[in-house]
Amino acid sequence: MTDRFKEFTKDGDARTGEFTTLHGTFPTPNFMPVGTRASVKGVDVERLEGAGAHIMLVNTYHLSLRPGSKRVRELGGIHAFSGWKGPMLSDSGGFQVFSLQSIRKITEEGVTFRSHLDGSPQFLSPERSVQIQEELGVDMAMAFDECPAGDLEKSLVEKSLELTLRWAKRCTEARTTDATLLFGITQGGGFRDLRGRAAEEIAALPFDGHAIGGLSVGESKEIMYDVLSYHPQQLPSNKIRYLMGVGTPADIVEAVRNGVDLFDCVMPTRAGRFGRAFVNAEIPYINIKNSQWSTSTEPLDETCQCVGCRRYTKGYLHHLFKTGEMLGPQLLSLHNLTHYLSLMREIREAISQSRFVELHSKIMRRWAGIKV
Repeated sequence: MTDRFKEFTKDGDARTGEFTTLHGTFPTPNFMPVGTRASVKGVDVERLEGAGAHIMLVNTYHLSLRPGSKRVRELGGIHAFSGWKGPMLSDSGGFQVFSLQSIRKITEEGVTFRSHLDGSPQFLSPERSVQIQEELGVDMAMAFDECPAGDLEKSLVEKSLELTLRWAKRCTEARTTDATLLFGITQGGGFRDLRGRAAEEIAALPFDGHAIGGLSVGESKEIMYDVLSYHPQQLPSNKIRYLMGVGTPADIVEAVRNGVDLFDCVMPTRAGRFGRAFVNAEIPYINIKNSQWSTSTEPLDETCQCVGCRRYTKGYLHHLFKTGEMLGPQLLSLHNLTHYLSLMREIREAISQSRFVELHSKIMRRWAGIKV
């Protein structure tokens, strides 16, 4: 197994680097737009590229149900199917083990659940998850894990972690090709000793990268930041570190400060669909549906180069949402992705120029006390 991650510069524990896949190399730290069903909601691949995206994430669970991984393979693989030519990462379906608690049953072998589409019985195991991801043809596949809720007592989190570790080993044994890179996932909730055990045992397996799971699943912000203060450094420095499903710009710069390299989150597009736009201002987001913007002739953000900011006013965007025009959510989703991807570029530049501490402080002050 060849290490695909190269570290370039550091500013404290924050670092820049690059990660190489079959479909290209991307710089780190970086953010992955979420394309659950091989499509980022409301944003086509050309506009993703124009916004500065280097890598895209898809969802194993949803694609396994519709259209099915074999169909995707018959249509040329996930890149030809979706039109996205760059690196692509798939989750393992493990998060659905967490989010579909009411319709699933976990055993040592795997997870049985009912399809949310038609109620039909479905089964995912470490072996099946790896098989689906290889059939999809993604560049990076995730190990199948169990993600415990953020409020579970320690004994239950430990039991869950032990299952995740056994499943991780089965995932490494199930892979059939080196073309699809495989990432291990650590769990352990907010418990330092469990996180340390997870890091040690996951790092001992032949994974190409390491992901931090089980954060932003109901625990407090204080617990999440406490885990980030030590856990990334428990993982090997010669492998890429990926924080799953997180989060706000403040969460991202805090994680980068502690050595995290890769992120994904539905927040930019989900917020955009509901009329919330992230901006470079003292108050870091606005709700374009508020009546105060109905007569505004200003752009969303004068510092942004997305088409929504270059061509349209707040008053017009307000109008689109009030009249139910689909262009409104599309433009705000693209704007928010551009905002996140611009932040990642700014982070990489700040680290390279040894001024990340200043950028971190600015973002943390801007987001202090803000909830989205």
